[in-house]
Amino acid sequence: MGYKTKSRTVILIPIAIVLSVILLFRVGWWQFVRGDQLRAEAAEQQTRDRLIQSPRGSILDRNGKELAVSTTVETVSITPSEVRNNENYAVVASRLAGILEMDPQDVLALFDKNSSYEIIKRRIDKDMAQAVRAYIDEADIKGIHLDEDTKRMYPLGSFAAHVIGFTGTDNTGLAGIEMVLNDRLLGEPGRVVSAKNAAGEEMPFQYERRIDPKAGEDVVLTLDEVIQLFAEKHLSQAYVECEPAEGAACIVMDPKTGEILAMAVEGTFDLNDPFYLTDEEKEILKPLEGEEYSKTWNSIMQPKWRNKAVQDSYEPGSTFKIITAAAALEEGLVSEADHFYCGGVKKVGSWDIHCHNRAGHGAQTFREGIQNSCNIVVMELAERLGPELFKKYIKSFGFFETTGIELNGEQNGIFYQNFGEVDMATSSFGQGFQVTPLQLMRAVSAVANGGNLVRPHLVKEFRDPDGNVTEVVETLTLRQVISKSTSDTLCSILESVVSEGTGKNGFVKGYHVAGKTGTSEKNPRGTEKRIASFIGFAPADDPQLCCLVILDEPQTEVKSGGYLAAPVVARILDDSLNYLGVEPDYNETTEVQEFSVPDVKGLELAAAKTALDESGFSYIVHGEGGTVVAQSPPPMALIRQGGAVHLYTEEQDAEMTVVPDLSQKSALECNTILTNAKLNLRMTGNTGEGAFYAMSQSPVAGTEVAVGSIVTVEFRSLEQE
Repeated sequence: MGYKTKSRTVILIPIAIVLSVILLFRVGWWQFVRGDQLRAEAAEQQTRDRLIQSPRGSILDRNGKELAVSTTVETVSITPSEVRNNENYAVVASRLAGILEMDPQDVLALFDKNSSYEIIKRRIDKDMAQAVRAYIDEADIKGIHLDEDTKRMYPLGSFAAHVIGFTGTDNTGLAGIEMVLNDRLLGEPGRVVSAKNAAGEEMPFQYERRIDPKAGEDVVLTLDEVIQLFAEKHLSQAYVECEPAEGAACIVMDPKTGEILAMAVEGTFDLNDPFYLTDEEKEILKPLEGEEYSKTWNSIMQPKWRNKAVQDSYEPGSTFKIITAAAALEEGLVSEADHFYCGGVKKVGSWDIHCHNRAGHGAQTFREGIQNSCNIVVMELAERLGPELFKKYIKSFGFFETTGIELNGEQNGIFYQNFGEVDMATSSFGQGFQVTPLQLMRAVSAVANGGNLVRPHLVKEFRDPDGNVTEVVETLTLRQVISKSTSDTLCSILESVVSEGTGKNGFVKGYHVAGKTGTSEKNPRGTEKRIASFIGFAPADDPQLCCLVILDEPQTEVKSGGYLAAPVVARILDDSLNYLGVEPDYNETTEVQEFSVPDVKGLELAAAKTALDESGFSYIVHGEGGTVVAQSPPPMALIRQGGAVHLYTEEQDAEMTVVPDLSQKSALECNTILTNAKLNLRMTGNTGEGAFYAMSQSPVAGTEVAVGSIVTVEFRSLEQE
């Protein structure tokens, strides 16, 4: 017996040891290898976790105007297994679908899912959420939940759409600042953790724990809402007038700091409904499916969202002559007084390359050559520079690199790596290569600001949810590309382009504007497709603003940048400089100043006459009374001195007159015609020395208005580049 016991012990002990080792190994496996997974599964079995979206940070303009904000809404979710415990849950699905304005079958399909959490509908408004709650309480429905959520709102609709961008259904940025700075705007989501019983149903509320979401950072942009509105208004007007087939773009930048004050693109879209399709577009998509549908949908939507100012490259045309001139001046290869001769064509290799003025400009100085936008002059400058120096300055001015602006999809320029003789000649006047509008803006701003290449940027600062500034984006100077003396010389020459040369339509009354026109021919050559552009900065001796406007394939008879784009830049600069309080400097010999009409309503007639005399206005009296009861133009209206104010001394209907047609008339002719019609003239555009004619008027000809009313007339030079 003792022997048998010993034998059994000898056999059992090793078995016990092996089993113990296996058990220990298994426990270790569960504990250390699969521990995290098992704990997660246990938590999933015992708790339910519902996400609460964090409010995205706001996007503000430089003055604190809200451009993108998050509003509180609610999201409806369900526990499918729990809602299926409700008697006739198909009826519940139908009732819920009715409240949420959804297809009942879609809701029922979610009810039938084998999962612990399903979202029925995101971001419902307060009234809809209240209706869901009322139904849950009334019918004592289990398993339907409402949690707070956030919805992105854009108070100004399409304002700065291509800069701000938009978010998707998951609250993630899909374009613009919303996309590029998504991580800083997004914040951290919160959670509602609730306990479940063995049946998978939620326990009463005492088993629920809430972790609050953390809001994202606010982003303060360099954009100025008012200047952006000016840019959008005037670009939109130009878009209507010349119908550019490939769109239009505008950038306004502080050339000293690189801060983008405005960036506008036509056509645009509503940020609150970025996926909007027209009826025509819906019809195109209707018969399509799968990959074909997606491809066509993208071909419709992407052009709407594309930011032409940073994502499209183009041949800059004569605006690039600024860079060729800057390089030659900096290298001491030309001076203002150097003489050139333009016969209208220059032989380069075996090619005849023409000036835009095929008849030729004749003998001219370098300064006059830039005023005339002469191709022959800049081709000779390129010859003096040679390929290596020319390429060096193109690179130094930043055309071989993107700007690094805080926007998605920025493109780079497309340049020759090695310049042949003909390549040099055509490149000197901006043809044969491509740049982006933003690259050109950065380069010309370096010419304007004394020679420093600064990084364009859209973000001014970041703030935490309490409004405290956490980071300030400083001006970044990349390098000095030309000297201050070269900058000063070229700024003076570019000012003369506007005062005396092809840029006359870029003139702004009271301000010295420097600028350059551009009219580039698109590929394939000979199709008459053009890009009209103008870049200008002001005041020329101390630039506060630099503005570029591009009109891609204008559908007008005249397609030059000097005729089409320069007036748009002038209007934007005029409004913006006055808004910023930049003091005007009128040239009394060439510029007619305008003054505010005083308010004389309610004054005795004698006192009213005295006030108008002292302000430099004439007057016409209607009626036999002794007190002024009405006046035209109204108080604070701007008219030139000597303009007539009509005074009514008795209650009566205003005397009416018809606005005459002023098209193609000179300023003197317009003033005479309007005076005879008992109307006042307000002039915009350039009315200085030279041939300037009325191109547009408001009100239009034939409109019946009260005598004394103001007719605003825009004058343009017909000179083309």
